[in-house]
Amino acid sequence: MRSRIWKHIIPLIGDVALRDFDASTLRTFKAELLPRVEESTAEVIWRHLKTIFGSAVDDWRLLKNPCTVNRSVKAPKPSEKKAKAWSRSTVEAVRSSLQERYRFSVDLGLGLGLRQGEAFGLDERDFDFSSQVVHVRRQLRWDSKGRPYFCLPKRGKTRDVPLPPELALRAQEHFQRFPSVKCTLPWRNPDFPASALEARQRKPITVRLVLSTSQGNRIYYRTWNERTWQPALAAAGVIRIAGEKLQQYSGRIRRYPVFETSREDMFHVLRHTYASVQLEAGESVVSVATWLGHSTPKITLDRYAHFMPGAGKRGLAAMDSWLAQDQERKVPEMSLAALLTSPSVVGSQLKRMIGSAEHLNVKYKETARGGLAVNIIEC
Repeated sequence: MRSRIWKHIIPLIGDVALRDFDASTLRTFKAELLPRVEESTAEVIWRHLKTIFGSAVDDWRLLKNPCTVNRSVKAPKPSEKKAKAWSRSTVEAVRSSLQERYRFSVDLGLGLGLRQGEAFGLDERDFDFSSQVVHVRRQLRWDSKGRPYFCLPKRGKTRDVPLPPELALRAQEHFQRFPSVKCTLPWRNPDFPASALEARQRKPITVRLVLSTSQGNRIYYRTWNERTWQPALAAAGVIRIAGEKLQQYSGRIRRYPVFETSREDMFHVLRHTYASVQLEAGESVVSVATWLGHSTPKITLDRYAHFMPGAGKRGLAAMDSWLAQDQERKVPEMSLAALLTSPSVVGSQLKRMIGSAEHLNVKYKETARGGLAVNIIEC
């Protein structure tokens, strides 16, 4: 939240007084914000701005929230995009293009549905091989000043994810080849504590990181994305090189390729692929939502319903089968067929006719309402 405020809200409207915010100001802010960020990010920034105005209302700096009062200015909404999943060949191509010590990150994202921060903050002791589960208890994050710290997973939801046997074998092999690295970082907030309570809440913890750099350090996600992940995507043919940039270190100029932007092919696509594999196999949506750490199964359905096989077809087939069943035709109570089958109501004349049935020519015809018309012709 802090980084989005300093990068987007303050540069665009930081010099506007609270009393001057009206529909025109918000409309201009929205028009200048959308070219800078993705629509989904713009929606989050708008919520941050609305929260700031709400705090100003609570402190009596404003009478009403401008984002709520000015209904003519709608909040940015991202266009609906279906989650993308990789094929098996794409996963293998990207995995083989990574350095050997980083290939296990693909296994974690694909086999457990972990987010990038959760994979980078995973401890070797989180693997429970006897119970065949992995405890997702934390994530590695960086604040706007580039300071790392540990915290709970998104929305504070810890979870246990089933550990596939093949992934367990890969994990044990990875632990032997690339031993875990101890890393001690603050908990929840990297700022220096100002009270005894904050000191207890931010007490550093030590984690034996499963994934680390070749120098034995924790992984900084931006450097890893630019120097490791995107080159692997380019080598696998997923994205293309758009150009190059020059950077100078200690008097030496280095050239780095610039890759085309493709957010849908970043590390999170492995999480989508995990969900697609589970749902296509017929796994319960409730179970998948629990393993992914979603707050409700509705989120899982909204994002991954198109991965469910035969969505909408099973109900259609069931209704078609129900309608196609042969049902017994009901005979109206006052029809002649009912009289013929009920001796108590058959008249004497009809009884004599039935008694001499060998001299009768009887023709039956079904009526439009399901009744039975009998035409008796005496021979």
